[in-house]
Amino acid sequence: MNFERKSYRRLLEWKNNPNRKPLVIRGARQVGKSTLVNQFSKEFRHFIPLNMEKKAHQRFFEGSRDVLQITEAVFLSTNTPKDEGSVLLFIDEIQESPRAIQMLRYFYEERPDIFVVAAGSLLEFALREVPSFPVGRIEQMVLHPFDFEEFLMAIGHTAALEALNRIPVEPYAHDTLLELFHTYAAIGGMPEIVRQYLSEQSMANLAHTYESLWQGYKDDVIKYARNPTERKVMQHVIYTAPQEKDRVSFEGFGHSNYRSREVGEALRSLDQARVLQLIYPSSSVRPPLETDFRKRPRLQFLDTGLLNHAMQLHVNMIGLEDLNRLYKGRIIQHLVTQELMAQHDTPSYKPHFWVRENANSQAEVDLLYTHKQYILPIEVKSGESGTLRSLHQFMEACSHPYAIRLLANQFSVSPVQTAKGTPFLLMNMPYYLGTKIPEYAAYFTSNHSLQ
Repeated sequence: MNFERKSYRRLLEWKNNPNRKPLVIRGARQVGKSTLVNQFSKEFRHFIPLNMEKKAHQRFFEGSRDVLQITEAVFLSTNTPKDEGSVLLFIDEIQESPRAIQMLRYFYEERPDIFVVAAGSLLEFALREVPSFPVGRIEQMVLHPFDFEEFLMAIGHTAALEALNRIPVEPYAHDTLLELFHTYAAIGGMPEIVRQYLSEQSMANLAHTYESLWQGYKDDVIKYARNPTERKVMQHVIYTAPQEKDRVSFEGFGHSNYRSREVGEALRSLDQARVLQLIYPSSSVRPPLETDFRKRPRLQFLDTGLLNHAMQLHVNMIGLEDLNRLYKGRIIQHLVTQELMAQHDTPSYKPHFWVRENANSQAEVDLLYTHKQYILPIEVKSGESGTLRSLHQFMEACSHPYAIRLLANQFSVSPVQTAKGTPFLLMNMPYYLGTKIPEYAAYFTSNHSLQ
């Protein structure tokens, strides 16, 4: 069962670019990197897959420092004709071979006729062994778990896909999209989970697969700990992280006696592995959006389905009409953040939330999204527009009239005022449109204005 991914279009653009460089696909394990490239191989006459977990394949790179000799050996070993412009060389699990990582630059310089794609997880750890990472001579992209649009593609619901892609969404599509989104919110976007769900048409037997995935991530990351103390702290952090509150403090994390520095190092390692990511706030109300690393971050898990499993929330989601009522709105906020992250394939992208902390007031807006000259505030919650006090503070400080709220209701755009009388426009988006935030930001700012 092969799933269509939106990243396939990105691969086609790369293939058709005459100035392409070797492409490194990054992302956590089990998000579908190898499957995506294997599907992409159909665009080529010849396909050479190498796996750096195999010693025989590692030896191609360890035995020579000459990329021309390496490619000749690979072509000979795989009995591949040397037809110019028709060969895709795929170096999978490249994190297992620092030498292969280092050699990528020479493919760009000496064998531009070969299409080279590499894939790997935990690359940041492998780079400790790489003397010089070829930053300027490679391209990079990140593959995420399925977003809601890809989930609809996977289950083959073409009518729902068409409705989701119509901007603005039509009222008649609301109930169907909301019901499908609740299923997606419960199981998450890990390809193996979606595949099993489709095969069995039930969530009843998914627990073992979730546990296997989660345990695999724990084992994967911990093996890169540099000493026994770091290993213990990392184990504690990853086991207790699901129970942490929305924003975390490093000191005493998970009711421990570990110091801030120890926990911080462990969390940054997990962030690099993309298993847990640190989402920091900003106090910006206009571009550039600046990160404030002095303030407490949020924790973002790789996938909401894994978080649901770790917190044993799946049973609580059955029959729920508004996901904001689940775990004080944390799950839907987490999922919308995941959806927004999935729309960006650059390794450096991180979402932000907004805070204003002073002696007189505390304000926090769930997400920020930069569109052209605007930083748009995004709230993920129910409630009347007049109760959104933090959002009002942002709108009183910024220089534009555009604000977004995601909730269970139907789509609408309403003129409202802050408590101090500042007028602004509030776009209410059904939370299944989290995957469409970039498109709706463009629609909103281009088609609506204060009269």
